[in-house]
Amino acid sequence: MPKYQGGLDRMFHALGDASRRAMVERLTRGPASVSELARPFDMALPTVVQHLGVLEAAGIVASSKVGRVRTYQLNADALSPAAEWIGRQRLPAERRLDRLAAFLDPPTNKETT
Repeated sequence: MPKYQGGLDRMFHALGDASRRAMVERLTRGPASVSELARPFDMALPTVVQHLGVLEAAGIVASSKVGRVRTYQLNADALSPAAEWIGRQRLPAERRLDRLAAFLDPPTNKETT
């Protein structure tokens, strides 16, 4: 696995896995323990912990431990840089599509008499 430099690369890497995205979606409903997060997946608990570690390293989730129970919560503000980057990429693409649409469907100037 390549090493990712920078927060944005870590974030997109973390969100690039369907299991991790599902965990993030679950955490939008509130904090959850590792066992709660592991329940819907057919994977070993250490694998779930590894996925959560990737999310935590990217700053997407934060954890706390009380006794033997580790609980994770979503850090929704951490997703802002990714949303902003996507927005910056979207605007030029939309402009190109608008120009293409104008080219393919030019206005008609027919005189009607």
